[in-house]
Amino acid sequence: MRHTPVFLKLVMAGLRVKKGGRYIDATFGEGGYSRAIIDQGGEVLAIDLDREQIERGKVMFRGEKKIKFYWGNFKRLKEIALEEEFVPVEGVVFDLGLSYYQIKASGRGFSYRAINEPLDMRLNLKNKLMAQDLINSLKEEDLYEIFSKYSEELDSWSISHRIVRARRLKRIETVGDLIEAIKGRKKGLSQKSLARIFQALRIAVNEDLNNLRRGLKGAIEVLDKEGRVVVVSFQSLEDRIVKRFVTNRRLKKYQVEKKRVNQREKFARSAVLRIFSK
Repeated sequence: MRHTPVFLKLVMAGLRVKKGGRYIDATFGEGGYSRAIIDQGGEVLAIDLDREQIERGKVMFRGEKKIKFYWGNFKRLKEIALEEEFVPVEGVVFDLGLSYYQIKASGRGFSYRAINEPLDMRLNLKNKLMAQDLINSLKEEDLYEIFSKYSEELDSWSISHRIVRARRLKRIETVGDLIEAIKGRKKGLSQKSLARIFQALRIAVNEDLNNLRRGLKGAIEVLDKEGRVVVVSFQSLEDRIVKRFVTNRRLKKYQVEKKRVNQREKFARSAVLRIFSK
């Protein structure tokens, strides 16, 4: 099943794709933006930290000469673009959400609904550190710091305490193990709280926020004079980083859009789009 990006039409309007222009899809995912850019005559450098996404993309775009793929972290966006001789560019797009495939079929425990999946959460499988390693090894205060900082969950301290208590009895290895530990005797814990804790773990495992700061800096540095950056974020921590980046550097702001996503796509919940340039 091909997943259509939430803000596809607005992203394309923001990029203002020119025939023969060069564009970086910094989070290739399932190729929705790359396909749309190519259809409008642009050339694409597609980057993704998840090698499975890149390999699936190569099959999907087999024979297409207007796209080149790069398996890597968008925190190195400038270096990658220079290495691939793909500078300057007319536009860069970041879609900071997980792809439909990663949530539904990757088997890495990104969703709290996938109770039988291993608690992995790595985007790059070459990295050794998994979410279960953090859960089973960190001190209670360190777990609290991750949850409070990256999820803003009000119940972070008691959740950390329940996890430490649960892992004394057995190692927490699956999504179901973690949910059981988080809930403890508090069976009424909301799905929103579960979603926040899983968000915090994913950010900690993949260093998402630091990667974003570096990626935005690289994007601005490879833009041509009239180029634009378009960012779609799905949680407030990421959107704050983007907003501060634009404000602190006094960049030109073109558009901000907020949208509640179709309830059938609960993993997306809400989205914010920002368009800016030098």
